[in-house]
Amino acid sequence: MIVIFSHGKESGPWGSKIKALALIAKKHGFSVDSIDYSNISSPDHRADHLLQVIKGIDEDIVLVGSSMGGYVSLVTSETVKVKAMFLLAPALYMDDYEKKVYHSSCQYIEVVHGWSDDIIPVEHSIKFSKDANCTLHLISGDHRLNSSIKTVSKLFENFLIKTLEP
Repeated sequence: MIVIFSHGKESGPWGSKIKALALIAKKHGFSVDSIDYSNISSPDHRADHLLQVIKGIDEDIVLVGSSMGGYVSLVTSETVKVKAMFLLAPALYMDDYEKKVYHSSCQYIEVVHGWSDDIIPVEHSIKFSKDANCTLHLISGDHRLNSSIKTVSKLFENFLIKTLEP
């Protein structure tokens, strides 16, 4: 099983949050990859790029997306079967993004959002989680969630353990 990370608009493929979560995934026997979108500004073009990457993979896929990467992961999961998704402060229902309605076929989704996020309104994750009937973790922290990395790491580890269950 592979975990594929999609970073946010202004971060990179191996920022501190992704590095920390990748270590947890490796500890549990997952292979990991983090896509570099730094030269692609459009969220929908990023989703097209992720789709092309995933098409060549023949093992179960877990998508992890942060901010714009959450949108990218979710939009991609509407086209390709993924086993699970872990979305961190996903940039959903944004005015300048193409999609505003989401229909993922992924059966196991967890969302983490910081109460103090001043970039993506927490209400967007509440709406999505209610519509998708998925688990939502509202935690202390801002958009980057760096101050809450211990909490995010524990939530991610629990998520991966559940993902491994038959």
